[in-house]
Amino acid sequence: MDFRQLFNFLAQLRIHNDRNWFNEHKQEYIKAREMFETFVNALIPPLSELDVSIGMVTAPECMFRIYRDIRFSPDKTPYKTHMSAFVAKGGRKTRQAGYYIHLKPGESFVSGGIHSPDAAELESIRQHIYDYPDKIRAILDNKPFKTLFPKLMEEDKLKNPPRGYSKEFKEIDLIKNRHFVTYHMLDDKFFMQGNVIERLMELYKVQYPFNVFLNEAIG
Repeated sequence: MDFRQLFNFLAQLRIHNDRNWFNEHKQEYIKAREMFETFVNALIPPLSELDVSIGMVTAPECMFRIYRDIRFSPDKTPYKTHMSAFVAKGGRKTRQAGYYIHLKPGESFVSGGIHSPDAAELESIRQHIYDYPDKIRAILDNKPFKTLFPKLMEEDKLKNPPRGYSKEFKEIDLIKNRHFVTYHMLDDKFFMQGNVIERLMELYKVQYPFNVFLNEAIG
């Protein structure tokens, strides 16, 4: 797969993020999206083999639209300047932990876990951490995990412990999280070399136990 062509389209879209340009280059977008779909379809089988909870899912179920929802946003640019997919049981609409890929020139990354769990799911995750603090700590402190995913996303993190949890609990800092998400940045050169799927899988294999823990929590 020629990631240069995909990245070049996204770089041009970042400069010309308007409907006229997009419509004039619609065929380039269609080709770029087809390339990304082929890539995601190649990624799904090894991920499903690693994590059997994924089951049968297709690239279109996992891929996010390039069109932005600008109804309530001060940023009125109509298109995302990246392509992304979330591989998990149920695809991008799932509530389970899964495996995210984000392609953007100079800002690509892999990620995973659960972003924005609802109130019940969030409480289930927090309770699971409270019940099994040593288990989650062993996952986070595992040397390969700590090297590739040194910290979790801290967006919207609480300043104080949520109700019902003592500030003395040894993993109270984890309990304060609103999202349970890993991330690892990738430079463009990562995609210009061979065996991209195999090298991505090496990252996802390290992330896998974290997803298992989260999916145990939410049942």
